Amino acid sequence: MSNQTTDRCGKDSGGRVSRRQFLKTSAIAAATLASGCVTPGRPAPGPRFLPRGRGPEKIRVGLIGCGGRGTGAAIDCVAASPNVEIVALADLFQDRIDWCLEKLAELGDKVQVPPERRFVGFDAYQGVLACDLELVILATPPGFRPRHLRAAVEAGKHVFMEKPVAVDPVGVRSVMVSSDLAREKGLAIVAGTQRRHDPGYIETIKRIHGGAIGRIVAAQCYWNQGALWVKPRQPEWSDMEWQCRNWLYFTWLSGDHIVEQHVHNLDVINWALKSPPISAVGVGGRQARTGPEFGNIYDHFCVEYEYPGGVRVLSMCRQIEGTSERVSERLVGTCGTADPRGAIDGLFKYRYRPAKGREVNPYVQEHVDLLASIRKGKPLNEGRRIAESTLTAIMGRMSAYTGREVSWNWVLNASQLDLSPPRYEMGDLPVEPVAVPGQTKLV
Repeated sequence: MSNQTTDRCGKDSGGRVSRRQFLKTSAIAAATLASGCVTPGRPAPGPRFLPRGRGPEKIRVGLIGCGGRGTGAAIDCVAASPNVEIVALADLFQDRIDWCLEKLAELGDKVQVPPERRFVGFDAYQGVLACDLELVILATPPGFRPRHLRAAVEAGKHVFMEKPVAVDPVGVRSVMVSSDLAREKGLAIVAGTQRRHDPGYIETIKRIHGGAIGRIVAAQCYWNQGALWVKPRQPEWSDMEWQCRNWLYFTWLSGDHIVEQHVHNLDVINWALKSPPISAVGVGGRQARTGPEFGNIYDHFCVEYEYPGGVRVLSMCRQIEGTSERVSERLVGTCGTADPRGAIDGLFKYRYRPAKGREVNPYVQEHVDLLASIRKGKPLNEGRRIAESTLTAIMGRMSAYTGREVSWNWVLNASQLDLSPPRYEMGDLPVEPVAVPGQTKLV
């Protein structure tokens, strides 16, 4: 899709063209799902294809991943619309399900999850997908997302999935295929990139695309903050259990914080520029969080992305206690600058100010938009878009880890990097070494 416009300075934007590419891949084989929710004597519910026209008024929801973000997403989903119920839960650990149920108790009769619809273990997601429900929330650590999304789409479920949606190029390609299949089946996919549903961002970027700052020539984005939680290892935990409970700090589970967190900012840049980048060259390291409790991820990154038309973007993210914090994006055009959260300083000044009493919580609004699309029979599908933004973050990490410049075409089509563990079971799982630029191979 062409991005060519005439800006307010009378200059042509240069016709930046999106680098979306469609993968040549075989169709996904149908999965056999566990029938954990099947009433005796009844067959398991099969895939549900959304009928043309209006969707169901009552929407039953299953939650896969009962941590803080998943529980919050379930609460937001119920708050977004009437006639929404949480009916099934899945997690790797029973104590997370118990904690989740305590938090969901505030929703009263909107939560109907008897013991037979609570599933534990690596295959717990299959139990939820076999239940009689319309929508699933995928909120496990990101390393599990591609396989869970594929199973959800094959089971005919609409999906809300938290960002990021993969941790490696192989996973991103899987998400793209699943997203295309969802579109064919009339299924919705909405991602937890709440800025895309925030009126301040929406109105500001609409003006930017209309030429309010002229042609974009550069940009910066940041997620610099202090430390996050860490789970000390307990004597009874296996390697796998410790890593899954302490998932932020292992690249195979989180993608590193450039992917897990900074993807929000990079998604805004892709949105504003209407394209993923052409290439990335980055640096990073592990200077403050050096103990074994911090797994194998870095604590800081700085990446330069090149976008079509010669646009250079500075990307910076850091998680180090006692340092200056900044979480923002900035766009530089031929006629001014913009903060896409809601401010333009160009040929005219613009500040987004919601009408009194009409403030929007974007964490809820993303569910409002999802549920409305299902009920209208016009399902939203954000799958490829968030897959591209996830891959944007991944290529920055790959460049920093290896010290090599990475191209979008190569990472999308040729990279064979797959961080999946050899087995999904509790037991031994050695921690991969911390990446060393110049020594870590580009795969």
